[in-house]
Amino acid sequence: MVWENQTFNSIFILLGIFDHSPTHTFLFSLVLVIFVVALMGNSAMVLVIYMDTQLHTPMYFLLSQLSLMDLMLICTTVPKMAFNYLSGNKSISLAGCGTQIFFYVSLLGAECFLLAVMAYDRYVAICHPLRYTILINQKLCVFMIVASWILGSLDGVIVLAAALLFSYCSSLEIHHFFCDVAALLPLSCTDTSSFEKLLFICCVVMLIFPVLVIILSYSRVLRAIILLGSGKSRHKAFTTCSSHLSVVGLYYGAAMFMYMRPASNHTLDQDKMVSAFYTILTPMLNPLIYSLRNKEVTRALKKLLRLAKLI
Repeated sequence: MVWENQTFNSIFILLGIFDHSPTHTFLFSLVLVIFVVALMGNSAMVLVIYMDTQLHTPMYFLLSQLSLMDLMLICTTVPKMAFNYLSGNKSISLAGCGTQIFFYVSLLGAECFLLAVMAYDRYVAICHPLRYTILINQKLCVFMIVASWILGSLDGVIVLAAALLFSYCSSLEIHHFFCDVAALLPLSCTDTSSFEKLLFICCVVMLIFPVLVIILSYSRVLRAIILLGSGKSRHKAFTTCSSHLSVVGLYYGAAMFMYMRPASNHTLDQDKMVSAFYTILTPMLNPLIYSLRNKEVTRALKKLLRLAKLI
């Protein structure tokens, strides 16, 4: 049995991304600052959209879910990394490793589908404005959000179950700052080729299918924007879509570079840097992109700050 050589008491060692040199200490401090900004920014987005009744529309409801996913994603990796760095204890149990894998993969998958849903929402809003409330009603919006969470969680369960079936009988040192599946594969003493194929199929479903939906939606949006007569209408439509496209470019670009390459092309340093980009930096940039380029969100934030001062 696979579990003869491994139990939930197995301990992995996360080698991390930083040492205690002055340069790395500065970079670690920078990561903590980014974490705090991401934590505050995404929490503020969720709170503002929840409290401001003028933002109770499908577009902002979807945006609040994106912020919630980003908030959970950055909390899945950074706190453990910070604890290990500050305490000097780099260990993580098999159960803890499995928990990280599940939430990490589930949130990445859910966010992939949610970004596709957001692209479809923008397509309907710009190409069919008079039918928007009919095509994107509350029930459909909730259904698409729940479906994104479920499909992401299903991907997490599949990857977690497959990863835990391997026996890890070589060195248990993970060359990463969190339990990433790609970093675990070299530690297994069993053949992982079937799992790599499964992982590739999951990536195709979770990345390529949503990307096709996004491309199709925005190709029609672009055509509609070009046909708009008013320059003001064009500017408003372009501003709304450019924020979402910026997030899509940041997220999908890094994820595809990480998971759609052959395993032979992976290097440890590249994987750690790319993972740091879309698990730490992107969750901080998303609320900044939307809040700085969206007048309604900016207005609601200012209103919330004024209320906080009065309290």
